[in-house]
Amino acid sequence: MTRSGMISILGRPNVGKSTLFNALVGEKVSIVTDKPQTTRRRVCGVLNLDGAQLVFVDTPGFHKPRTALGRYMTDTAAVSAGDADCALLLIEPIAHVGTQESLLLERVKKSGVPCILVVNKIDTVPKEQLLPVISEYGKAYDFRAIVPVCAATKDGLDILINELRPLIPEGPQLFPDGMTSDQAETAFITEIIREKLLETLEQEVPHGIAVVADSVEKRGLIEINATVYCEKASHKGIIIGKDGALLGRAGKLARVELERLLGQKVLLKLWVKVKENWRDDPARLRSFGYGDV
Repeated sequence: MTRSGMISILGRPNVGKSTLFNALVGEKVSIVTDKPQTTRRRVCGVLNLDGAQLVFVDTPGFHKPRTALGRYMTDTAAVSAGDADCALLLIEPIAHVGTQESLLLERVKKSGVPCILVVNKIDTVPKEQLLPVISEYGKAYDFRAIVPVCAATKDGLDILINELRPLIPEGPQLFPDGMTSDQAETAFITEIIREKLLETLEQEVPHGIAVVADSVEKRGLIEINATVYCEKASHKGIIIGKDGALLGRAGKLARVELERLLGQKVLLKLWVKVKENWRDDPARLRSFGYGDV
């Protein structure tokens, strides 16, 4: 008997969805930073097991949007809550059901898909503090299971996978063997560049940047030309840094990471351009890859 299904990972920003996603898939597919709202699109990652294929879906953090980009992200998360065979609601070990969690659970309830509560970051609290968390969420929703984990150390993931197996329907594989993600290589490249920019930038600038690959050519090595878009001229100066130091540092980090992940030498060239208020421009959002949900 073969089982195969989609599993959406849901939660508020910075709860650890992408860390859990990568840990479950077994390799880096989605970018991870300490900045909220890092994930902007749905990304699928594939875990092939004996007799089962689990396709995990990383989703944007569910939050109160302030821009058209934010609405795209929350709409993507909301649709993903019901557009799967199973859902994981990821939370931190806090004994309170927040507004965002309640809204996501309403979506899951309407869809009728089974849902597992995953309590992340259990390494940050004493074990006895998990009991009131489990109790509060158990009152709010009839979860198929409640699994405490630490995504960063992979503690508890075996238990989670065992709980997921019977919830996945019987059927053929959704993805062929050897395929670990549905993400196009160009999109993966731009996301890695954005990840390294987020790691080197502070304050509000990270939310206002987008990265577009102008060209990706393979000539013995991978030659990448990419443009970093920001919303203000003052942000452009921050991103570039004094004498180009910050952009150079982010570019070097991106190049090293891409070479490790792609297994080839990389020549990376970055430019910075200003597109004012692009996060509220529907046409610009579509051109940057944030189209219809």
